[in-house]
Amino acid sequence: QAGQSQREILDFMVERYGDFVLYRPPFKARTLLLWLGPFLLLVIAAMVMAVNVRRRRRAAMAQDWSEAQQRRARALLDESASPPQS
Repeated sequence: QAGQSQREILDFMVERYGDFVLYRPPFKARTLLLWLGPFLLLVIAAMVMAVNVRRRRRAAMAQDWSEAQQRRARALLDESASPPQS
């Protein structure tokens, strides 16, 4: 705006659009999300990752072989490792 100081322009913008137009809005109830939002997103992302890792570990544990399956696999491997008899 022609003829207005930087402060007057900022005051006008804040009055019209709120504190959200400032690069460093004041820390108050209306701007709480601006200040804490990035941290909340990081916490949520960390929680999602932790849940995902736990699910994968549980799935891997559920796929463990039983004793009978392990014995059968060892027997098959031993058979294939022994030299052919003629």
